[in-house]
Amino acid sequence: MKVERLWRYPVKSLRGEELAQAVLTDDGVFGDRVVHVGGTHGPVTGRTRHSLLTIPVATGDGGEPVIAGHRWDSQEASAVIRRHAGPTAELRHYEGPERFDVHNLLVATDSAVAELRADVRRLRPNILLGGVPPGAERGWSGKALAIGDAIIGIQGLRQRCIVTTIDPDTGAQDLDVLRRIRDEFGTRIALDCWVSKPGTIHIGDAVRVIDAIEQPPRHGGWVIGTPYLVRPAR
Repeated sequence: MKVERLWRYPVKSLRGEELAQAVLTDDGVFGDRVVHVGGTHGPVTGRTRHSLLTIPVATGDGGEPVIAGHRWDSQEASAVIRRHAGPTAELRHYEGPERFDVHNLLVATDSAVAELRADVRRLRPNILLGGVPPGAERGWSGKALAIGDAIIGIQGLRQRCIVTTIDPDTGAQDLDVLRRIRDEFGTRIALDCWVSKPGTIHIGDAVRVIDAIEQPPRHGGWVIGTPYLVRPAR
């Protein structure tokens, strides 16, 4: 097995950026989900504002997220977000662990994606593994992935939501994707993971399944009511 593709999501619920290598820290991929869209009652995500998922994001030279060509904390970036999320939406910076819905890493496999018959980006993984035998990942709960010097703990398969129905390029909705996840995968596809041992991983790196060296940390963010402490854009 090998690392086939890598992604980072500098702004939660916006489109991901594809990487040639990823720095895995104790807090997931470096620079992942360090900004989110805030609303009157908490974070605003692609679950309710589907078109957010189509907005392009990159990481700038200084490490700051760049939204549709504008620094995240600029008026131009705020204007882009409000067109998609409403007039009261604002961009907020937060690097606490609660910004992740579950754990800080999501891993997909090529065989499961092929069976799903959909664009892998709908699953919003950080890592796509290639060369995985069909169904193999369903036996990996409680195991770990060794990639170079990094070790990634595996909790289990992720239960999926309406976000998987949205095309990340056009914003068009295809409810059949979520129906297939429900009917063919028991609502769960891709692996909830965390960084057990930091390291830098690259496209093409070999991957081994090994015994886990630690138990999973506390998990779950705002989706289970954990509050953020945040600062708005300047």
